[in-house]
Amino acid sequence: MKLFWSFCLICFLFFCSGNPSASAGELDRRLENFPQWEKLTSVQPAVGDLIYPEWMKGEWEVKSTLVDLVAPLAPEIITPGFENNRQYLNQPVNFKVRFINQKTSYQKTPLSGLNSPQMLLKIISHRKNKSTAVIADRAYNGLNLARAILGNDTVKAVKVDPNSPNRQITFLKGDRQLVSIVKSRATETTADGRFIATEVFQQLFKGSYRPYLNSVESTTAYSKLSTLSTSNPAIEGNQVTAVYLSSQDPDFFKAANKPVALYRYKLEFFRTFNE
Repeated sequence: MKLFWSFCLICFLFFCSGNPSASAGELDRRLENFPQWEKLTSVQPAVGDLIYPEWMKGEWEVKSTLVDLVAPLAPEIITPGFENNRQYLNQPVNFKVRFINQKTSYQKTPLSGLNSPQMLLKIISHRKNKSTAVIADRAYNGLNLARAILGNDTVKAVKVDPNSPNRQITFLKGDRQLVSIVKSRATETTADGRFIATEVFQQLFKGSYRPYLNSVESTTAYSKLSTLSTSNPAIEGNQVTAVYLSSQDPDFFKAANKPVALYRYKLEFFRTFNE
């Protein structure tokens, strides 16, 4: 159970969905202000998939390293597993991820019967734009990360709801499940070319003697590096995961919209050239 909490706090490295823009520089300033955080208020409801930059397309070997962890409201409020997670400080976790072209629902749209050349051109243009959009392969990425942390025997499968990219279930040994639902998000691109994405989601762990529900925000800044060597990272990431109490928690009002745990990770992406 303690090891599970380490997993559930970072399993959304690549589960971001949707890409409404945040106000200029807000997410960048948020990362700079770590660990002085409060709950985001400018995010928008989750709709659709996050569109990543073209330079993130392909398959990668990722090294994720926990570099800092803070419990801002300790000792009054501490989340399950926080103290146990100290043992993972500066201990890299390696796993594979991939970013792929988005599958579009317009692929099966018949072009016959259209009585407007303008409409035909609009649909063709929309198909072209959608087919080149880059998204994360959430099921593949989530499964690889979960197994890297918990082991192949513990993690049975990761499935994304076919009707909504914002709902994902991780199936664990012993009929346990982690159900995660993205509620809101935002992105921005900085002047120096970094891509920053944030999402807020609810996660429910089912299978213990009592279900545990909380709210999580994950904010990541991705930076493209100038390298062609597989021995050096081509992308670096600065990620902060913040855990908030759900409204059902008895300490919810005591927390006053402040995170009860903050985890900071360094991400390094090494290209595998297996595309």
